[in-house]
Amino acid sequence: MAECGRKALSLLEAARSRYESLQISDDVFGESGDDSSDNPFYSTSGDSDSDNYIAEVGEEEPHHHHHHHHHQKRGDKETGGAGGGNNGSTGAGPPGCLSRSQAEEEGWTESLQDVTVPPYKDTYGPAQKMPANATALDFFQLFVPDNCIQNMVTQTNMYAKKFQERFGSDEGWRPVTAQEMKAFLGFVTSTSVHRCESVLSIWSSGFFSNRSIALKMSQARFEKILKYFHIVAFRPSQGSNQGLYKIQPFLDSLQQSFSCTFRPSQTQVLHEPLIDEDPVFITTCTERELRKRKKRKFSLWVRQCTSTGFICQISVHLKEGQGTDGLATLKNKPQLHSLVAKQLCQNISGKNSIIFTGPSITSLSLFTEFSKQDIFCCGLLSTRKSDCTGLPQSMLVCGSTPAQRGQSRVMMKGSMSLISWYNKGHFRFLTNAYPPTKQGLIIKRKSGEIPCPLAVEAFAAHLSYICKYDDKYSKYFIFHKPNKTWQQVFWLSISIAINNAYILYKMSDSYTVKRYSRAQFGERLVRELLDLDDCSPTQ
Repeated sequence: MAECGRKALSLLEAARSRYESLQISDDVFGESGDDSSDNPFYSTSGDSDSDNYIAEVGEEEPHHHHHHHHHQKRGDKETGGAGGGNNGSTGAGPPGCLSRSQAEEEGWTESLQDVTVPPYKDTYGPAQKMPANATALDFFQLFVPDNCIQNMVTQTNMYAKKFQERFGSDEGWRPVTAQEMKAFLGFVTSTSVHRCESVLSIWSSGFFSNRSIALKMSQARFEKILKYFHIVAFRPSQGSNQGLYKIQPFLDSLQQSFSCTFRPSQTQVLHEPLIDEDPVFITTCTERELRKRKKRKFSLWVRQCTSTGFICQISVHLKEGQGTDGLATLKNKPQLHSLVAKQLCQNISGKNSIIFTGPSITSLSLFTEFSKQDIFCCGLLSTRKSDCTGLPQSMLVCGSTPAQRGQSRVMMKGSMSLISWYNKGHFRFLTNAYPPTKQGLIIKRKSGEIPCPLAVEAFAAHLSYICKYDDKYSKYFIFHKPNKTWQQVFWLSISIAINNAYILYKMSDSYTVKRYSRAQFGERLVRELLDLDDCSPTQ
């Protein structure tokens, strides 16, 4: 008996050691949440991706913490969809898939060969060494430096002038200064620490009032700056992304700084992080408030490092009918999503990165195109959501014989494997990043290990990490909700910049000095933006 236990343990350790690169621990925010365990294969919930696929890979049943009643629709269980939704009968399969003879002609075969991804051609981690006495503000200013804030000052003042020329002068207005602009950012950022919907309640006498920071600026002055706040005061004569012209230059400079300050690990994920409002608030807000709240008019996609959660690139798209964003005209989702994917990966070619994708991005044509740029992929495939063009139909429909848990079938075309793996439903993966000949494990708390191909194990491990990370970091988004789309995008990207700043802090020498949790780091940042002299964390 002990012998058998030891064998299982060594399997487990071998599997764990494959994911030592998931460096920033579960406890990434310095406070141990009610988190499942140190098991990298256990994913708390799939809610952090609009594709809703992660949880079901290697899950007993979707396990929800109390904060998980997201009102974002979970979509019908992916298992059904992944099985082609045709309940075990051999159907025609999704559009574009190949019959047996076509598949054979195109080079799909059941004989498997080994696949090796060449070593990663980039170093991983922060690109510059920060001094041990670097403050929260120093890390934030890697992304939003003084010249960027100065630009906000200039544009806001220009907009105020233009506005008053049109609508009559505003007696109480005087041009905003850089110091005030920093404080303005600080006030709005404080809504991420105290999770307060209206930034104005800082000056109120209610629950969210905050005397210590309210004294820094009068509410009237804050509201004036809020009224005129701009990053781009004038409409450019012509621009590619008309709808987002008021924010595009800021997104570009942020992108630039994300790339300069941090080099992601070899493994990265493309997805749409969960950014919708917290349900706890929704239940407390009145009907009238809910009616006032409009649906988000944009979608935000990211490329995220799976070892740290650092967001390396963001891509914002206005939904249909918003401005003349060329992408909104692409009605068909897979087409739009593969464009998004190309945009997110435009500066990683030639590095041998491994990219994990959800069903709406996974497709043979995209993965083939990426492989020519030395970008390797591993994606979950759904017969409902994915573009299945060029894939063998026999792999996409359920066979007549009932599958056993942990069983898998694989077909290959060149170095690309199409995997069908069964775990209370069929899961399909397309990958050229993992050898189909090697086995992995999904480790479950209730039912022990379930065998699976290595690609499935890797997908589950990296994505459960990203899920946990996103669960935690979305709690620290700025809660202030403006009406204008460009402002929503702005505050959301500031939130992402602050989380990225915390990751760089966590990986730097200053962390060993202060050891701030994510919440303390947020508090510090607010106080430093407001230039409040006391430098002890307010806890």
